[in-house]
Amino acid sequence: MASSLTSKSILGSTKPGSSSLPSELRRLSSPAVQISLRTQTRKNFQIQATGSSYGTHFRVSTFGESHGGGVGCIIDGCPPRIPLTESDLQFDLDRRRPGQSRITTPRKETDTCRISSGVSEGMTTGTPIHVFVPNTDQRGLDYSEMSVAYRPSHADATYDMKYGVRSVQGGGRSSARETIGRVAPGALAKKILKQFAGTEILAYVSQVHHVVLPEELVDHENLTLEQIENNIVRCPNPEYAEKMIAAIDAVRTKGNSVGGVVTCIVRNAPRGLGTPVFDKLEAELAKACMSLPATKGFEFGSGFAGTFLTGLEHNDEFYTDENGRIRTRTNRSGGIQGGISNGEIINMRVAFKPTSTIGRKQNTVTRDKVETEMIARGRHDPCVVPRAVPMVEAMVALVLVDQLMAQYAQCHLFPINPELQEPLQIEQPQNATAL
Repeated sequence: MASSLTSKSILGSTKPGSSSLPSELRRLSSPAVQISLRTQTRKNFQIQATGSSYGTHFRVSTFGESHGGGVGCIIDGCPPRIPLTESDLQFDLDRRRPGQSRITTPRKETDTCRISSGVSEGMTTGTPIHVFVPNTDQRGLDYSEMSVAYRPSHADATYDMKYGVRSVQGGGRSSARETIGRVAPGALAKKILKQFAGTEILAYVSQVHHVVLPEELVDHENLTLEQIENNIVRCPNPEYAEKMIAAIDAVRTKGNSVGGVVTCIVRNAPRGLGTPVFDKLEAELAKACMSLPATKGFEFGSGFAGTFLTGLEHNDEFYTDENGRIRTRTNRSGGIQGGISNGEIINMRVAFKPTSTIGRKQNTVTRDKVETEMIARGRHDPCVVPRAVPMVEAMVALVLVDQLMAQYAQCHLFPINPELQEPLQIEQPQNATAL
C-alpha cells in the first residue's frame, strides 16, 4: 500500500514582476535590489510502508504485537479457487505456538486463527485474505522494567534509537509472536506448492548448543514430517534428540538460554526458479530466513565448508538419468546454480542465537543513560530452534511460491522450449481436483 503526498506552491505567482506579487515586494523592487523568484514545480512524493511486507506476486503483510489485541496477516495475490479453511493453517500454527512442551516458553496461547476475508464457501476468491489470531494470555506487567532499562542484546535500545518511541510490553514487533503472520500464509504457500508442483518443504533441528547432528544421519530423500515431529525438539534422530533436550534442560533450570541451527530441505522444487544478479534464489531465501527473529547466519549447499575444497572437489558433475533428465551426481550447490533452481534438493541451514531475555542478573543502562543491573522477567524460550522449525518452513515457502508465480508469468506464459525446459506443474490424475 502506498500513500501520496503533493507539495503546493507557497506563492500564488512564480513570475518576477507579475502584477500579482505582494505589494511589499513590489515596493522593494529597484535597480539596486533585484529579487529572483524561482519557478515552483509540483512534486508528487510516494511513501511505501516498509518492513512489514514480503513478496511481489504472492505478497504478505503482517501486523500486531506480542501484548496487543492480536496478530495476523493479509495475503494479497493468492490464486483463486484453492480449497482453504482455518484448519489448513492451524496445523503449522500449532507447531509454532508457545506452551507446547517444557523446553518452550510457558505462555499459554491456543493461537486459534480466523479467516475473515478472501475465502468464500471454502475456496479462495483471489482477493486479499485476512487472517487474525487474538492474544489471550498477555502479562504486560512482566515487562515493567523494560520501560526503564534496556534488555541486553534485545531490540529495546535500537527501537528507541530508530523511532524515539516503542511498545514496552513484550518487545512489540520484535517479538517472535509476530511470526504467526508468517506461518499462516506459509502454510497456504506450502499447500499451493505441493498441489501445483509436488514440492515438499521440511525443516528440522540439526544443532542445539554443542550437540550437532551429523548430516549423514539424515536421509533427505526419504525424510518425513512424522520423523521430525516425533519428539519435542523436532530432531529426526531419536538419539541426538535426547541429547538436545538434555542440553536445553541444563540451561533452562538455571535461567539461561542456548542457540542452535535449523536445517531446511526442499524436494521437487521446479527448475528455473530465481532470477540472475540481484534476485537470485539463494539471495531471496537468505533475506527471508534472516528476517526471522534471533537469526544470526545462513548457509546453503556446501556453505562455508565449501571453502576448504578445490574446484575439482566441489563441482557437481552432470549426468543424464534413466528418464532423460539432466541431474548432478553430487549436490554441493544445494539445488541452486547461478541463482536458479536446478531441480535437485535445495538445502539450507539457519543459525539462531541464544534467547536474549534470560532470568540472570546483567549489566545494562536505563533510557536516561544511567548504568544499572536488571533481571528480565516474562516467559521466554530457553532455546528458540524447536519452535523456529515451522517459521523457517514458512519463509522458504513464501519465497518459492512468489518465485513460482514470477517464473510462470515470465517464462511459461507462452509455450516452453521442451528441449531445454520442463513444465512447472506436475501431471494431475484424471479425477484430481484442479486448483
